[in-house]
Amino acid sequence: MSLAYRLTLSALMVGSILGCGLPAQGHVITTPKLDWSTAAKLAAEAVRTCAAQGYSVTATVVDTTGHEQAVIKGDTVPLQSLSVSYRKAYTAYAYGLAFNKNTTSELIAAKVTGPANGALNTIPEVLFVPGGVLLRNAADNSVLGGLGVSGAPGGEKDEACAVAAVTKFKAELR
Repeated sequence: MSLAYRLTLSALMVGSILGCGLPAQGHVITTPKLDWSTAAKLAAEAVRTCAAQGYSVTATVVDTTGHEQAVIKGDTVPLQSLSVSYRKAYTAYAYGLAFNKNTTSELIAAKVTGPANGALNTIPEVLFVPGGVLLRNAADNSVLGGLGVSGAPGGEKDEACAVAAVTKFKAELR
């Protein structure tokens, strides 16, 4: 067997092993997320909905990296509502994605909050309290982030404002 023949045969074998007949793929990953204006509309609507009921709240939208994308604070919210709204949004996103639940209330009801000792609550940014909603793409149900609300007298009221905002803009979540 000639050297040229062996090199050609080797190249064909390596090419078939590495390529496996699949088209070449790039090395860039694209992650969908809401544009800033839609994120801001969601947060503003949650604050507006709660304000109409007499509650001053903070609403935070996190994107698919878990970082804040939009934050709207009501006029008289307590200081802690800023961090709490973020943590609710983060928990709704991270754990809603992992356990296929749409709100922090659903996560709590499904008892995915971890062991009785509260170990998951010791993870930074996690807060299993009602008031967080998972944001899903209206077209394919993929996850786009989370919305958290804090400041109303009770997490269920926070969550109702978040759900109302998501419901109002559901068609725009594409």
